[in-house]
Amino acid sequence: MRKYAQEYGECFTLRWLNTPPIAFFSDPVAIKQIFTASPERALAGRGNVVLKPILGENSVLLLDGARHKRERKLLMPPFHGERMRLYGEIMREAADRSIDNWPEEHPFPIHERMQAITLDIILRTVFGVDEGALLQKLRSLLIEFLRLVGSSPLLLIRGLQVNLGPLTSWQRIGQLGHEIDAVLYEQIAQRKAAAQSGRTDIMAMLIEARDEDGRPMSDQELRDEMITMLLAGHETTATSLSWVVHRLLQNPDVLEKVRAELQHVVGGGPIRAEHISELEYLDATIKETARLNPIIPAVVRYLEQPTRIGAYEIPADCVAAPCIYLTHRRPELWPEPETFNPDRFVGKRVDPYSFFPFGGGVRHCLGAAFATYEMKIVLAQTLSRVSLRPVPGHTVRVVRRSITFAPSEGMPVIREAA
Repeated sequence: MRKYAQEYGECFTLRWLNTPPIAFFSDPVAIKQIFTASPERALAGRGNVVLKPILGENSVLLLDGARHKRERKLLMPPFHGERMRLYGEIMREAADRSIDNWPEEHPFPIHERMQAITLDIILRTVFGVDEGALLQKLRSLLIEFLRLVGSSPLLLIRGLQVNLGPLTSWQRIGQLGHEIDAVLYEQIAQRKAAAQSGRTDIMAMLIEARDEDGRPMSDQELRDEMITMLLAGHETTATSLSWVVHRLLQNPDVLEKVRAELQHVVGGGPIRAEHISELEYLDATIKETARLNPIIPAVVRYLEQPTRIGAYEIPADCVAAPCIYLTHRRPELWPEPETFNPDRFVGKRVDPYSFFPFGGGVRHCLGAAFATYEMKIVLAQTLSRVSLRPVPGHTVRVVRRSITFAPSEGMPVIREAA
């Protein structure tokens, strides 16, 4: 992306086999035009169609128009307000359980540990699954499913999403998908047959939710949104946490300031809900990491009609892609753009067309507040309880994991002896 931007300018087009041309943009003026275009003109759901075999046709990420608006309204309540306080204790407990088992003075991949934490949080807050055989079964199925889905970016090429026999990943992905579906549909049936009062998990709220016409979500809709929350809220958050740890270990002065803030705000006890809003420098550190290491490099809008974007007339049946990676590195927006400097975000409002790690417009990620809240709790527990250092001689590179940009080799670290 950087090479093409240098060679062709701030707008360039990429083409792949069997896909519409994709025009990349990094100018905030153009990005605002894309994000504020009418949903009938710029379709985000159609741009994400490659995810359909994994998420299902009812996923909010694949819907457009009235159906997207309805699904988003139904999904919104669990991710705002007092719900966060209820989930905070689950998040802290999940972090502590994992940290208890981190080895000392021996390299281990922090990304895998963060994946375990975020999966545990998703299973408990979204699915409402407690300890027991069901939790273990669902966890083991999901771990293998996510490993295979993330094993190769080629699996996201529509022409390769084909079962070619027992030696192919796609056959196993299909088998695992059926097994996961069986567990989820059984859970949905049991939940619908029982009273949901007193339950605080997101599945319970969605089973009870009704749209403006009084209609509930169908079993298929519930299944597709559960899988979407799992994939969108598990891998992405774990990868974000790993990048924050990487940036902190590479910048000891920032790490010291974050630790000092935690000591001042939280003290020696566990982090609580009332602490979250006071962790301003930790919040800025998370944002600065997302600027330099966005998990997803671009978002997409499929153009139903010819559309003028900036100085360019983009034909219908093309894709306009606000490029997160390139926009976050424009020097006129971010002086010394390659320098890691959380102070850029301290006490400042950010232009949503210059900084958009969670997307933008009516498609801004529903789980953005949930993910940020979760990251603050997990990082607070990690930095308060352990001291980590990089593995000598290891260089962290950016690698593709499915649709995400992750640190290479799981980003190995060493926990110092207490």
